[in-house]
Amino acid sequence: MSLIESAPVIAIDGPTASGKGTIAAGVARRLGFHYLDSGSLYRLVAFQARNKGAGLDDGDALAAIATGLQPEFGDGRIRLQGRDVTDLIREEGVGVDASRLAVLPAVRQALVRLQRQFRAPPGLVADGRDMGTAIFPDARLKIFLTADVQSRAERRHKQLIEKGFSSNITDLFEVLRERDRRDVNRAVSPLRAAEDAVVIDSTHLSIDQTIEQVLGAWQTVVGRPG
Repeated sequence: MSLIESAPVIAIDGPTASGKGTIAAGVARRLGFHYLDSGSLYRLVAFQARNKGAGLDDGDALAAIATGLQPEFGDGRIRLQGRDVTDLIREEGVGVDASRLAVLPAVRQALVRLQRQFRAPPGLVADGRDMGTAIFPDARLKIFLTADVQSRAERRHKQLIEKGFSSNITDLFEVLRERDRRDVNRAVSPLRAAEDAVVIDSTHLSIDQTIEQVLGAWQTVVGRPG
């Protein structure tokens, strides 16, 4: 096993707006690990598809876009071909498109290799919907982070307003319910907790409290033989 392959992974999965990105980034900072926001890759594909006029049902064209991605991550920002697209890919329309194209096997297969390239010493915290079940099934720790739909809608609404985007919380609630349904029922890598995942409901937890729960679970794992 290579040094890269032996690098430990903490996989944090969960539904849209469950806070997994914020939590994963916080855990990565605390541990000094690398961080992968896998959802941003699907958003980047959706963003590029819009720019190139590719249809969301054109699996071959979308897979080609995914294969050609060369994103740069750093300082909490995401750059594509030198352009800062961090806020642009967070628009709700891009997120909806990303959820739609994520069900396509060709797109998912094209992104698997890219996602696994982020694994490197001293370790990786990866968040998404299938990090622990499909991308890093050997992750040392698997977390399934959830929260009720109303709470998630309120969080996403606040995030969008703070970034200067218009937002309707009633519409958001319906969008999240639909995305949950699509993610849970998709044929390839459906959203589900891994059998050995630690489930954390963050509905009534603060960001810091949730991070501490993940770090506590990690300490339990690293203190366990093997």
